[in-house]
Amino acid sequence: MSEPERASTSPTVEIPEPRNEKKEIQDTSDIVVDFDGPNDPLNPKKPVCCSWSRKKKWAATLVVSAFTLISPVSSSMIAPASTQVAMRFGVDNDVIVGLITSIFILAYGLTFGVQFLGPLSEIFGRNRIIQGANLWYLVWNLACGFAQNTGELLAFRFLAGLGGSAPLAAGGAVLGDIWDAEERGQALAIYSLAPLLGPVVGPLCGAFIAEKSTWRWVFWSTSIVDTGIQILGILFLRESYAPFLLEEKAKRIRKSLDAEKGPVRNVRTKFSEDRTWTKIMKIALTRPFIVLYNEPIIQVLGLYMAFIYGLFYLFLTSMPLMFQGAYHQSVGISGLNYLALGVVVVGVSGASQINARLMDRIYSRLRTKYGGEGKPEYRVPSMFPGTIALPIGLFLTGWSVQARVHWIVPDIGIAFIGAGIILNFQSIQIYIIAPVVPNIIL
Repeated sequence: MSEPERASTSPTVEIPEPRNEKKEIQDTSDIVVDFDGPNDPLNPKKPVCCSWSRKKKWAATLVVSAFTLISPVSSSMIAPASTQVAMRFGVDNDVIVGLITSIFILAYGLTFGVQFLGPLSEIFGRNRIIQGANLWYLVWNLACGFAQNTGELLAFRFLAGLGGSAPLAAGGAVLGDIWDAEERGQALAIYSLAPLLGPVVGPLCGAFIAEKSTWRWVFWSTSIVDTGIQILGILFLRESYAPFLLEEKAKRIRKSLDAEKGPVRNVRTKFSEDRTWTKIMKIALTRPFIVLYNEPIIQVLGLYMAFIYGLFYLFLTSMPLMFQGAYHQSVGISGLNYLALGVVVVGVSGASQINARLMDRIYSRLRTKYGGEGKPEYRVPSMFPGTIALPIGLFLTGWSVQARVHWIVPDIGIAFIGAGIILNFQSIQIYIIAPVVPNIIL
């Protein structure tokens, strides 16, 4: 047989094409997890009707505000009864007596309270940190009512303050998670009133509780109320931090891929590169100093806010001395003078809601007018009257108490002080949460 014939009769061997080779490469590529479009039920800012509806956003806002309210209530509620505590434990040092009230606030700023709980909420989620820290506060606040000496009371108060700082550290961030900039004004107006309304409500209630029962019930009553708030938090507060939500979604995808026993693929979120523990803590601990260095306006407002908050608690601890000492009022009656602050808070809270709506409208209009870029300066119109009211109130209160004029005059001065503090505090907080300092946790 000739060579051509032998070649024509030989069997043909077909070599299969590597059709799946390209598919194999695609299957082993990274899966980047993100929200499934603007109406993903997981996305708190762009919800569908059944997930993050407007009602659920407001429920979360009110619960966070309640957590933020109970902590300042607890911080100041013992102030009118501090003299009773001093007599019970034999304390005659005015500094120690004042420390019984102020050490709760000391835990906010000089320890890991605000500095670390905020960053931890980026790792473990806002909801877990806020509710877990509140349980910590609840335990130690309850323990304050069983303290047998000054040392125990100060230690328990300090530990309670650590947990009580969580809503201030992460509460504003929750509102930033769930509300767009155009809608944020009203929610922040309610939230920012809580740290100021609490120190007013606390002494007013604490004065009568201490007079009618004992100073220990000041702590037990706040613990009972906080238990109710904790239950509301379990029912209505959900996780809102987008990177954490996407990380949980990525875990579910990894679990599903492992069950299918398919090719090994790297599943990560779009935030994964910035979500390591060390990087989050490094950024969180250095970010305040970087912002202070790069933003002179934050330096000025930070000092002013510290002055306002310190002044507020100075008045809270001084009012029992003024009215029980200079005007010889009883503990319960002297506590009524806190209504001078309370009336202002209630009045300003109503006005602030109107002002918040106006600020939202002004913000939207100006942003549209100037090319769609939002500026935080659009939200601070109320700082001007607040800055004027504060020194007027300080002068009027100081002069009237020293001159021993009628008690209504220092109350009027205190009302001016309350108005100035509230308007300034609210405006500064909204300014800082605004886009001038993105991603900062307050």
